[in-house]
Amino acid sequence: MKVCRQLSVFLENKPGTLARVSDALAARGINIVAFSISDAVDHGVLRMVVSNPIQAAHLLGDGGMMVVESDVLALDLPNKPGALARLAEKLSKARVNIEYAYGTTGGTRGKAQVIFKVDHVERARKALGRK
Repeated sequence: MKVCRQLSVFLENKPGTLARVSDALAARGINIVAFSISDAVDHGVLRMVVSNPIQAAHLLGDGGMMVVESDVLALDLPNKPGALARLAEKLSKARVNIEYAYGTTGGTRGKAQVIFKVDHVERARKALGRK
C-alpha cells in the first residue's frame, strides 16, 4: 500500500476532451497510472494518479482546467473472492469511510490494484497494518 497524490480534473463533457488531456500529459512524458471518469450534465470529473502529479497539476491548471489534489491509497489486493470484503471490514472497524474507489484486476494476474479515497488516510494505514 502506498499513499499517492490524485488529481481530480473538471472537464467539459464533449468528444475529444479526454484525448486532449491525455495527449498533453503524454507530450510531457507523464504516465497515467490509474484513472476514473464520472459525468454530470455539462462536465465530467477525471480522477487520476499520474507519474508526476506536481508537473501534471501545473500543466493542466495552466491550460485553464480546474484541478483538485488529494491523497489516495493505492493497494494491491489478491484477485479472489472476499479480498475486497476483508479490506472494507478492516476499514469499517477503524471507522474509516471509503468515499470512492476505482481499480482493475489486471486480467488474469493474481493481483487487483485498487485506488481508495478515504476520509482518514493515517487511520486507514494503521488499520491495514501499514505505517
